[in-house]
Amino acid sequence: MTKIEPGKYVELGYDLYAVEADGSEKLVHQSDASDPEKIVFGVTRGVIEPLEKAIEGLAKGDSFNVEASADEAFGPYDPDQVVELDKEIFFVDDKFDSEVIREGAYVPMMTADGFRINGLVKEVTDTKVKMDFNHPLAGKRVRFDGRITEVRDATEAELHPAQGCGCHGHGEGDCGCGDDCGCDHDHEGGCCGGCH
Repeated sequence: MTKIEPGKYVELGYDLYAVEADGSEKLVHQSDASDPEKIVFGVTRGVIEPLEKAIEGLAKGDSFNVEASADEAFGPYDPDQVVELDKEIFFVDDKFDSEVIREGAYVPMMTADGFRINGLVKEVTDTKVKMDFNHPLAGKRVRFDGRITEVRDATEAELHPAQGCGCHGHGEGDCGCGDDCGCDHDHEGGCCGGCH
């Protein structure tokens, strides 16, 4: 039976839990069996290290259950990632879209360097929009509970992706890649084990 090692294409399904300080857990993401996480082991960048270590050597059908500290997972919560932006930058055709830019909404944005990021709207005032660009699970310990659904040799295209993290790119995170995983809300920020 083929085991997970560098260069192997891997599909995995899992439940992701945020672990609170009191030990209680909250399910924040569930991968869909019809669209599992897809990585190339040892090639896909940004896979959370404890998850990567836990699945190494496993085969199709094997299960895993692993925790990662906040530092190992999505990093500590950084207050400097909360910023106030001029409301005008959210205008489209000279109009502010209050249905899209509202408290609690996740909004895709672009950095000055051209990188796509997502921010949580914390507050909207007459002149400013307060945005939080921390990952939704920043500062949280997490637990992955899942199963390996496929292990095979990676194709040349999978080993050398043209762009991105090297995953399936479905907008919901390339979740093994971390763009959007739905983490209990509609955001794009990478919950699973990927590029965070």
